[in-house]
Amino acid sequence: MAKKNAFYAQSGGVTAVINASACGVIETARASKKIGKVYAGHNGIIGALREELIDTSKESAKNIAALRHTPSGAFGSCRYKLKSIEENRAEYERLIEVFKAHNIGYFFYNGGGDSADTCLKISQLSQTMGYPIQAIHVPKTVDNDLPITDNCPGFGSVAKYVSVSIKEAGLDIASMCESSTKVFIMEVMGRHAGWIAAAGGLAAQEEGDAPHIILFPEIAFNKEKFLKRVKQCVKKYGFCAIVASEGAQYKDGTFLADAGTTDAFGHKQLGGVAPTLANMVKDELGYKYHWALADYLQRAARHIASATDVEQAYAVGQAAVEMAIDGKNAVMPAIVRGKGKKYTWSISEAPLDQVANVEKMMPRNYISKDGFGISEAGRDYLLPLIQGEDFPPFKNGLPQYAKLKKVMVEKKLKKKFKV
Repeated sequence: MAKKNAFYAQSGGVTAVINASACGVIETARASKKIGKVYAGHNGIIGALREELIDTSKESAKNIAALRHTPSGAFGSCRYKLKSIEENRAEYERLIEVFKAHNIGYFFYNGGGDSADTCLKISQLSQTMGYPIQAIHVPKTVDNDLPITDNCPGFGSVAKYVSVSIKEAGLDIASMCESSTKVFIMEVMGRHAGWIAAAGGLAAQEEGDAPHIILFPEIAFNKEKFLKRVKQCVKKYGFCAIVASEGAQYKDGTFLADAGTTDAFGHKQLGGVAPTLANMVKDELGYKYHWALADYLQRAARHIASATDVEQAYAVGQAAVEMAIDGKNAVMPAIVRGKGKKYTWSISEAPLDQVANVEKMMPRNYISKDGFGISEAGRDYLLPLIQGEDFPPFKNGLPQYAKLKKVMVEKKLKKKFKV
């Protein structure tokens, strides 16, 4: 009997280390005697629905190894959420048809909470359709909001980028504040959870260091208190540096920067909290300001990735394959933090029915009492995750990243599927 093949796909917003997880999956599968080929979805789950499968066996060992230091999603990602089985059973049936046609028995879905939900549904439906699929979720999200796992691959590198960026920007503003900019605002990702914004707090090592204010989604925004703190900082330090989460919101849950539209996952589109705050500062206090959006730069910055993050990203990919080989199903490799002062970590497994559609917010004790910074407990949690440098190879002053051939597998199904 032919060995079952594996299907791997990347989902949602990419990270600096999601390809390290892909590397872990593919290299571990190649070394296994139980798994045949690894097919990758071209543009995530959409690739499976359209039967657009990339044959990773056509890639050299050197190219696959290079994924470990390559940012973005090497096989293409997507923001495409499968509807419930009741709403659109045809999508799930199509996936099973494609998997069956290509002798795929293993499904590795690399993403956040929505992809965990998809993974769980495919595992359940495949059983009822008489073609069981071992579905393993590979955790990934810069938002660090998946439950059970101590932290999420992708977050540590964003945390490092944000803390370094606000540290360097803070020095810039400090040098110019006598006659120029008084307030600098850096907007970072984080719709409901303030983990990324919190990471900016690591830059403040001494009194007066940037950032002076952090705005979290978990702490209701109070305009009067905010402006009062800005004024105090400018008076005391000569300037005020702020890290603001895109999801900063008022007490009633209204986002400061609600754009009035939604994305493919049904999430509200946010129109920019930094310019909103900047205008507030200008109108109420009259200070000269500058603002910046970390935006895609924060999640694409492989050149300054956390070595810890790279190691963990590879490890969850490797563990996902090992779990599948051991017969596990509907689970996710989870990072477990060791006890003791020295940071250690290991991998355990988390059941997907406890992961899907659950968001992990910042604990209140990780945030300072005044709500504008991180506590010592928060610093203790965050600091190990940004440790170490894992530089990509450089040539002519620029990082060198993997460029895959992406050879497509020949289609076997006559019927096309419209996505």
